[in-house]
Amino acid sequence: MQYKKLGNTEITVSRLCFGTLTIGPLQRGLDVEAGAGLIRQALELGVNFMDTAEIYGCYPYIKEAIRGFPDAVVASKSYAPTGPEMQKSLYKCLKELGRDYVDIFLLHEQESLFTIKGHWEAVEYLVKAREKGLVRAIGISTHYVAGVRAAASIPEFDIIHPLINRSGIGIADGGARDMLDAIAFAAMMGKGIYGMKCLGGGHLIPEMDSAMDFILAVPGLTAVAVGMQSPEEIKYNVSKFSGIMPDQKLVEQLKGKKRRLHVEDYCRGCGQCVERCTAGALAIVDGRARVNMELCRLCGYCASVCPDFCIKVI
Repeated sequence: MQYKKLGNTEITVSRLCFGTLTIGPLQRGLDVEAGAGLIRQALELGVNFMDTAEIYGCYPYIKEAIRGFPDAVVASKSYAPTGPEMQKSLYKCLKELGRDYVDIFLLHEQESLFTIKGHWEAVEYLVKAREKGLVRAIGISTHYVAGVRAAASIPEFDIIHPLINRSGIGIADGGARDMLDAIAFAAMMGKGIYGMKCLGGGHLIPEMDSAMDFILAVPGLTAVAVGMQSPEEIKYNVSKFSGIMPDQKLVEQLKGKKRRLHVEDYCRGCGQCVERCTAGALAIVDGRARVNMELCRLCGYCASVCPDFCIKVI
């Protein structure tokens, strides 16, 4: 496994980051023992970096997995817009991880300078938390080119977590080339950058080798968070990110795996998922939520607001 420092921080991470969204309650919904077992398998193979978020509900998995791995690097995210709300989110993270500090804590899903300024009270709190040693680095996650460019010019931020893949799937305000240019600018500004959605939420699985080759060649991208749900996926990704040719039988097996957003028949069409979806992939048709899979990022965030628990990524 290859390791690099994140920008101007002192945080050294594996190029492969374990994205925990896919094992948690918003997607596969593994029990804690099974989910922690997958993370631990990755840790034992040299993956020292995990990405999560308050909304994912994955802190218990990580707490269990990192027993015996005191140097594991954990990044989390919160939507909290104010100082007191961000303090609550951070302390929840620390308590549920069983740690005195978290390595990276980000503003979740920022769009532009305007949304960042709208969360500035939360940023000021995180700056103070960093000074106290509760957080090692702060920044944003974003699906927007404008978000990357804005964060790159904000001296308080250490880390940017952007969406990037070869086809530009999920980038909200441009294409892959636009995001690559923004990432290059952010790297030049000394920010630590780790990407997400390199397989486009699963859409690029049929061309996974070329999608991975693309993401591994992006200058300025220190690491990439990849969602993994099985030992086979971990084995493939560890090989790929270590510069080792994966077993072709394994590649063909994983290429056959397809994922989709499933809405149960008992959906009553309340519309909360439609409001939550930032990709415009959901609509209420004939009294029930319907998904446009060409637009869906397979993030599962819509499931977090469904009052009847009828949405899942399967």
